[in-house]
Amino acid sequence: MRSNRSMPVDVLIPVLGYPDVSEAVEWLTAAFGFRLRWQIADHRAQLAVGPTAGLAIVQSDPSASAQDEMMVRVDDIDAHILISRANGAEITQEPTNHKYGERQYVARDHAGRTWCFSESIEDLTPESWGASEGPGLQS
Repeated sequence: MRSNRSMPVDVLIPVLGYPDVSEAVEWLTAAFGFRLRWQIADHRAQLAVGPTAGLAIVQSDPSASAQDEMMVRVDDIDAHILISRANGAEITQEPTNHKYGERQYVARDHAGRTWCFSESIEDLTPESWGASEGPGLQS
C-alpha cells in the first residue's frame, strides 16, 4: 500500500467548522498543542492531534462550533491545562478524577466549542464502574 502523508492513519477524522480557519489554526496550535499538517488558504486545514490522529478544519457558519464537543487524549492533563489556560482557553471544568479511570478537564475554545481533555489514570473494566462492555470490546 502506498503511503499518503496528507492523511492521518486514524479511521475517524473529525471535521470541525470555524468562521476563520487561519485564526482557528493559530489558536488551537497554541492553546491545545495541536500541530499544523497543511492548510489551503482560509478554506481548509488539517491538524495533527497526538502521534497518529488528525483533525480537519473548514470554514463555516460561526454558530456551528458551539453545538458539538470533542474529546482528546493527552499524556499529562495537569501540564496540558497550564498551556491551555495561558493561551486563553476558558476552563469550564477543572481536572477531575472519574470513577471510570480517567482524569479530565473541559475547556471552551475561542469560537465557543467545548473540548474535553482526558488522561487514563487507571485501567478499569466497564463493569467495575457500572457500565457494560459491548461485544466489540470483549476479548
